[in-house]
Amino acid sequence: MSDIFQAKEHETPLTEEERLELIPSLSTRAELNEAERANIIQARIWATRPRTLKRDDLVTDVFGRELHQRMFDYIWKWAGFYRKTERNLGWEVHRLTEGVHNAFADAREWLQHETYPLQESAVRLHHQLVRVHPWPNGNGRHARLMADIVVQSRGGDELTWGAGADIVTTGQMRMNYIECILKADAGDFAPLLAFARS
Repeated sequence: MSDIFQAKEHETPLTEEERLELIPSLSTRAELNEAERANIIQARIWATRPRTLKRDDLVTDVFGRELHQRMFDYIWKWAGFYRKTERNLGWEVHRLTEGVHNAFADAREWLQHETYPLQESAVRLHHQLVRVHPWPNGNGRHARLMADIVVQSRGGDELTWGAGADIVTTGQMRMNYIECILKADAGDFAPLLAFARS
């Protein structure tokens, strides 16, 4: 198997079918990471434009799919489409639509009723999306950008996610992030919220 597709610890491996849907010709994981990073930067620019931030459907599964599509549209043919195969984590394939819909519905309720402070509502949405794990790849990056968009659309203080450290590639900061996710899975959101603000 090529280095480009070698999944590291706490990464979801792609299926052979998903690997075949890589759009550009890339040889290494570093090239793939850089191509994805460039695509995501363009999606972030689009998502944080005032016109986008004012959309009525910002906290919906429709917007969530569009965001994922824009994040990976030059890299993967399956950008914006939920995964079709079971994974080592996340909800069952037949429940993905329900899970994503519920995550956004919960977030809308929290925001409307101010159940939690703004940043916490956004971080909890992030966590729910990561738990559902709807995409073949890019779940954490999508969920973090979605949380950033929610906060920015409401004029909140920016989330920094480990002081802007690279938590995509393997390293201590990524391990810290994953530990925070696991603690949130057990009901303790304080470490994840602190990481998102650090």
